[in-house]
Amino acid sequence: MFAGFVCMAALGKYAAGLTREAMGTEVTPKKIAITFDDGPNEKYTEELLKGLEERGVTATFFLLGKEVEQYPDIVKEIKDGGHLIGTHSYDHVNLSNLTDAAAIEQVDKTNAAIHEITGEYPEYIRPPFGCWKANLDYETSMIEVLWDVDPLDWKTSNSDVITKRVVDKVEENDIILLHDASESSVKAAFKIIDELEKEGYTFVTVDEILFNYTGNMLQCK
Repeated sequence: MFAGFVCMAALGKYAAGLTREAMGTEVTPKKIAITFDDGPNEKYTEELLKGLEERGVTATFFLLGKEVEQYPDIVKEIKDGGHLIGTHSYDHVNLSNLTDAAAIEQVDKTNAAIHEITGEYPEYIRPPFGCWKANLDYETSMIEVLWDVDPLDWKTSNSDVITKRVVDKVEENDIILLHDASESSVKAAFKIIDELEKEGYTFVTVDEILFNYTGNMLQCK
């Protein structure tokens, strides 16, 4: 850990596994969460929401305040679709590099913008780059959420590559990190969902994954 801030590991895994079907016993679905950062995106978020609705899947969206203010109708669509909305900061800055007051402003401005549209304040935050100032835990009651699987979808335009990186690595109770800012990421999200549902996974929002997590602390990069 770096002095003055802490970067939490991917919150997500249950301490105990779930049962599988055997000799007529009931199947307990394997839960997994798919999450999207940096939206709402004018071009791709609505396409993503349509595909999620067609598949009956709920996701978690960590939104940027400046994009929330620019595209309020899309934020409302996310909310109306039953998805969980969290905060990602206002300008996508590394909060650990800011003063406490500036970091709090990044969070508060985004929360206020989301509340203005949805009528609810977010309870969850994914700090950009996974970096959070430890002392801010005393200034906010928000819950930090990171990830277990990051396919670096922003580095490639190949949806098959993104899909393979996730499907090859993912495990039960993992949280998957994606972005709703490119066609390849949206296509990969649909492929990931379709493939993992065939493998018996059920997609849930992060609040259904978090609270029995027993992970490790990581440094941010």
